Amino acid sequence: MYKLVKPIFFSMQPEKAHHTVTNGLRTFTKIWGAKSLLKSLYSVENPKLEIEVFGLKFKNPVGLAAGFDKNAEYIEDMANFGFGFIEIGTVTPKPQPGNDKPRMFRLVNDEALINRMGFNNQGADVAAGRLAHLKNRHGVIIGGNIGKNKITPNEEAVNDYIYCFHALYDYVDYFVVNVSSPNTPGLRDLQEKGPLMHILNTLQGLNAAKPVAKPILLKIAPDLTDSQLDDIVDIVTETKIAGLIATNTTISREGLQSDPNLVKETGGVSGKPLTKRSTEVIQYIHQKSNGAFPIIGVGGIHTAEDAFEKLNAGAALVQVYTGFIYEGPALISEICKGILKNK
Repeated sequence: MYKLVKPIFFSMQPEKAHHTVTNGLRTFTKIWGAKSLLKSLYSVENPKLEIEVFGLKFKNPVGLAAGFDKNAEYIEDMANFGFGFIEIGTVTPKPQPGNDKPRMFRLVNDEALINRMGFNNQGADVAAGRLAHLKNRHGVIIGGNIGKNKITPNEEAVNDYIYCFHALYDYVDYFVVNVSSPNTPGLRDLQEKGPLMHILNTLQGLNAAKPVAKPILLKIAPDLTDSQLDDIVDIVTETKIAGLIATNTTISREGLQSDPNLVKETGGVSGKPLTKRSTEVIQYIHQKSNGAFPIIGVGGIHTAEDAFEKLNAGAALVQVYTGFIYEGPALISEICKGILKNK
């Protein structure tokens, strides 16, 4: 089904296509029987797919990565495609428009995207309000990916993460601290050990004071060196956060075959060019840490085999986004069916 409509979507500017698809999906799921149809086509329900990671039970290990549903608008709609978990955000304390348009570019020859969205979102309070009024979570675990506003200086960044933590605490199952997007000026500087330890220790302190601590994860960039990855392992160990998400988009342009005018656009690359590197990062961290903490693998998953490579490298769960756009919703069921075959 998706293959038939994909050329129409790909004829549109990527950001416009995204809104057309999500709004169309919302309209479609209001039709009687539409949700059941989508579930029958795409959702794979089997107890053998269930997995417990950082204290949470996932109905399957395939999630929708942050960036697709920034404002918690489409959780019930996207759940019909069979995701085991959906990560909203990146959410910031105050609403912000993000970077100027156009800010997303489709590299068809590379099966990739470049984006410089810039944490465009309606703010943590709006996202929390939507989550509070969800009618049905359909058994889907919900993650909250949190970041800082563009205008917030790095020395005050911790306050933005604190605000988002408090705003979303009652409504998400886990948190992701995003300091690895290349599209907010200076944000990646927060990956350095000192400022990162400060943010994570502060959130862990707040977390410990809550009636129930929520898992806190850190999302890292694929462009870190081995020594920086060693620091990340130390940071996770010292702060005792629940785990990592590897990886965010890359600033590398190595090997891209698409239109040079598109390739030179600033922003982070996602999709197939990231497949190998994100898996390498997962494997390095898993081996370096002796599997001491869970890793969610994301980056360039376009086939079930891509997902298996990440799981075999040490990931406990996987997430898709760009692969979902290029391959369609059948990708989730293909991964789940493949996992069942290998059980």
